[in-house]
Amino acid sequence: MTRYLGAAVAVALFAGAAPVGAHHSFAATYVENQSITIEGEIVQFLLRNPHSFVHVMVKEPDGTQQRYVVEWGAPAQLAEGKVKVSRDTIKPGDHVIITGNPGRNASDRRIRMLTFQRPSDGWSWGLLPNEKFN
Repeated sequence: MTRYLGAAVAVALFAGAAPVGAHHSFAATYVENQSITIEGEIVQFLLRNPHSFVHVMVKEPDGTQQRYVVEWGAPAQLAEGKVKVSRDTIKPGDHVIITGNPGRNASDRRIRMLTFQRPSDGWSWGLLPNEKFN
């Protein structure tokens, strides 16, 4: 009986450790040594785990509108530090300027957030060291 209990504990320990190794690498999705800047209107803000997302409608140089998906930090991480982010911080229609690492597949229009600015009131995120996420 003790042997079975020991085996069950070992299985539980290994199963609990698996999610830690499953976290993806940003380098697999984004070009970390490059940055791009987009400017547009917030379409959607999803404050959720494991990462939050901002959807921005951007007017391209050719005049077309394109939706960009910007990956951000987890809610707990964004709620820390001097500049706090909550569900009420960002609203659809807010005009924003975002700088970030571009996605490896340009046609996906994905960006990993580095800085966020809202010119209408001067609110910004990403300019202080504790505002970075990994």
